[in-house]
Amino acid sequence: MSNRDSKVFRISAEVTDTVDPDLLQQALNKVFEQNLLYHSVLRRGFFWYYLEESDLKPKVEPDTNTPCRPLYFFDRRNLLFRVMYWKKRVSLEVFHVLSDGTGAMWFFQDLITEYLSLKHPELKDEDVDVSTYIHDQSSEDSFERHFRRKDQLNFSKAAQSALRGVTTVGAKAKNFLFPAVENEPKPSRKVYRYKGTYTSDYRPRVVELEMPVKDILKKAKAMNVSLTVYLTAVFMESIRKAEPNFQGDETMAVSVPVNLRQFFPSDSAQNFFAVTRLEYKYKKNGDNSLEAISQELKNQLDPQLEKDSLESWLSQLIQYEYHPLSRIILRPIKDLALKFANYMNNRKLTFAISNLGLVSFPYLVDQMIHQVYFHTIAVRPQFCAISHNDVLTITFTSPFIETDIYRHYVRFLSDENIPVTMTVNKVTEEELGGRYDA
Repeated sequence: MSNRDSKVFRISAEVTDTVDPDLLQQALNKVFEQNLLYHSVLRRGFFWYYLEESDLKPKVEPDTNTPCRPLYFFDRRNLLFRVMYWKKRVSLEVFHVLSDGTGAMWFFQDLITEYLSLKHPELKDEDVDVSTYIHDQSSEDSFERHFRRKDQLNFSKAAQSALRGVTTVGAKAKNFLFPAVENEPKPSRKVYRYKGTYTSDYRPRVVELEMPVKDILKKAKAMNVSLTVYLTAVFMESIRKAEPNFQGDETMAVSVPVNLRQFFPSDSAQNFFAVTRLEYKYKKNGDNSLEAISQELKNQLDPQLEKDSLESWLSQLIQYEYHPLSRIILRPIKDLALKFANYMNNRKLTFAISNLGLVSFPYLVDQMIHQVYFHTIAVRPQFCAISHNDVLTITFTSPFIETDIYRHYVRFLSDENIPVTMTVNKVTEEELGGRYDA
C-alpha cells in the first residue's frame, strides 16, 4: 500500500434523483448491522495483521475529495470502507483486505436497494426484499473451506484473510510466496512499462466510458473470445499507438483477477479470488492484428481457468500459509518481503484489468438506477469494466496526467461503429483552475 496505490476500490451507482443523505444514512445503518464483516478494523500483531470486530459506526459523507484515498492507517482504528454521495451518485469505497469486488458488490446492492426503498415508499416489500447473499455466511473463509487439507494446523482465520488480500498481487509475488500456475507464461522477456507525468497530489486520472454492451459483445463473439480478452487486446493496441517510441517488438503483460466463486461455491464476502498473468510479444514483421493478440491472450487464459489447475495451485498456497516457519516469522520481516515482491511484480506488468461482469438489482429498483461504475487505482494504467442493463461502463485509471491511451481507445471503438460517451476528471492545476481542493 502507498499513497499512489492505496489498495482501495470504488463502486458507484447513479440514481434518477438527487441523493438524500439522511435516507442514505438510514439505509447504511440497516445494511451495516446485517454485515458483521464490515464492522472490522485491521490490527497489527507480532506475526501478522488481523481483522478485529469494532463498535465504530459508519457515517455517509459528501464525495468532495480525491477518489480511493487510503482507508487503513496503522496508528488508527478505522472502518475499512466509506460511503459517499454527490448529486445523483452514491459511492462505496472498500479496502481490499476487507473484501474483493464481488463481495463488496453484494453489500452495495443491499445498500442501494434499501436506500431506494426508503426514497420511494410506494415500493412494496415483495418488490425489493431480495438480499444478495446469506449474511450469516458472509465472513466464511472460503480458501480454508475449499483448499485446506485436514491435517493442516488451525490458526487465526482473520489473519489468513488479510494475508490473502495483500499477497495475491501477481506473478512475481506468486513465485516468491507460492508456486506459479502451471500454464502461466513465464516473464522471461523485459516487459514494456508505460511512463508519464505523475499528478502532483496523488489523485488518479479517471476516465469513464459508456457504450451499448450488445454492440461490443458482438465484436468479441466475432473473434470467438471473451469480452475481457477483447477489451484487453484493444487496450494493448491503444498503448502501442500512444507510445511514439514503440519499437515494434516489445512485450506487454497484464494481470487479470479471477473470481473463484465461479468454480468453487461460496457465499463469503471476504476475498476469494486469484490473479493470472497474460502477455503478448509484438512482432516487427509478424501479424499483430487485434485478432492475433486476442487469440494469443485467449490461449494463455483458458488453461489457467481450468478448475483442476486452480485447485492445485491454491492448495499449495494454503499449505504455505499453514507452514510452521511462515507462522513464526515476525510481521516486519514479512512486510519487507511483500514490499519487495510487490515492487518486482509491478516491474513485470504493463497494466492491470478487472471485469465485474453484469450487475443487477431487483426489477423495480433497477428502473431507478441510471448506471453503475467500478474502478480502483494503481501505480500503472489500468481499467475496470462493469455492465448494468444494456450499458457497459469502462473506467480507466492512471497515476499519470496524459490521456493519449484513452483517446486511441475511444477512436478505435468509434471506428468500429460503437457509440461511446467519455467523461474525464480534472487533475492538473490548470484544469482545476489553481484549486487542488476542487
